[in-house]
Amino acid sequence: MKCDKKAMLLYAVTDRAWVGEQSLYEQVEAALKNGVTCIQLREKDLDGDAFLAEAIALADLCKRYGVPFIINDNVDIAIQCGADGVHVGQADMLASDVRARVGEGMIIGVSAHTVEEALEAVKNGADYLGLGAVFSTSTKTDVDQMSYQTLKDICNAVRVPTVAIGGISKKNILQLSGSGVDGVAVVSAIFAADDPGAATAELLALANQMVQGHA
Repeated sequence: MKCDKKAMLLYAVTDRAWVGEQSLYEQVEAALKNGVTCIQLREKDLDGDAFLAEAIALADLCKRYGVPFIINDNVDIAIQCGADGVHVGQADMLASDVRARVGEGMIIGVSAHTVEEALEAVKNGADYLGLGAVFSTSTKTDVDQMSYQTLKDICNAVRVPTVAIGGISKKNILQLSGSGVDGVAVVSAIFAADDPGAATAELLALANQMVQGHA
């Protein structure tokens, strides 16, 4: 499946660390109501049955809003819940191996940190690339911060949609203007907000402004 670059504009990656007054389902729906363009479900600690049940519920929710639903790093769950796509890291499966498992109808995203990794991922069939960490982040402590120039070089080197990730907030998103990236992936900027819906609306406006700043 080809990935529409418009889906990268404001890409929300879930993190249940901030589930409190609202459930994760409610947080995701608030983001969907306010214009988020892609949802990635990332679960590191749930057991298989709970992960699948949550994935099925969120896949149905995203389908109702017409927004792509991606599973992080679990091909089996992605297949079983009928997700639109699956995202894998450099230490996970090759995109070509994922494709062999999921068939042609599913979006495959791959994390890349250098031009070489980006080109290799595209060669192996990645439909989009997640690029980062563009700012320091507490969510992913196992990756180095990517320079603005590297981000720009990767965007110039590939033809698939790209999304920047890592420490992105409303305070720094416009620093990515001119890089050529198609959008931003955020975690705490939405899910740690007191009002995830309002935070989404504000980030969407800034993401649009950032992308328009490439011209």
